[in-house]
Amino acid sequence: MWDTAAEAHAAFNDLPAALLVAAVLFQLLGLALKQETLRMAGFWMLFAGAVGALAAVATGLRAEATIEHGSAAHMIMERHQTLAITMTVIFVGLAIWTGWRRNRMAKWETPTFLSIAVLGTLLLFYVGHLGGSLVFRYGAGVPTATLEAALADRAVGHEHAPGEEHDHDSAAPVDSAAAAGQASGDHDHSQGTPPHEH
Repeated sequence: MWDTAAEAHAAFNDLPAALLVAAVLFQLLGLALKQETLRMAGFWMLFAGAVGALAAVATGLRAEATIEHGSAAHMIMERHQTLAITMTVIFVGLAIWTGWRRNRMAKWETPTFLSIAVLGTLLLFYVGHLGGSLVFRYGAGVPTATLEAALADRAVGHEHAPGEEHDHDSAAPVDSAAAAGQASGDHDHSQGTPPHEH
């Protein structure tokens, strides 16, 4: 199904993240609205998200050991791995805690539980940011041959059908004279251009 461990890791990332964020939101809403059904839904999402996070960490560890990457990406990858494991431990711990004490939490436990859950969610977003940076800024997980082929294809360029144009302004500016194969002094100026040197 997946050609590389990185692809498997990517496939296991999104659903647990969405479940964990939704679980915390449902817990907060359930508390605010005094709706036990919302909190119960949040508990099951938390449980499923924690199990999914374990699968994401397992595939991530496998991906780290097999993907091609450079030294800059390696430093970010180490941070991503450490924080992902920390975040997973937090949510697995919260799932065990709420499963054990769900209907018997003392007054101090609920705000403590929710505070840790919110902090875990913020950490989750940062872990996702690091993972995205690895792929979209450093090409981690993209085999070198595939990356080289993509760069060659990008250099050739492409055409858009009417209405499909997009902005290429972020690309480096092109010297139009050089692109046309003209020497820097061998080109025409529009009428009224002030004298200048090349």
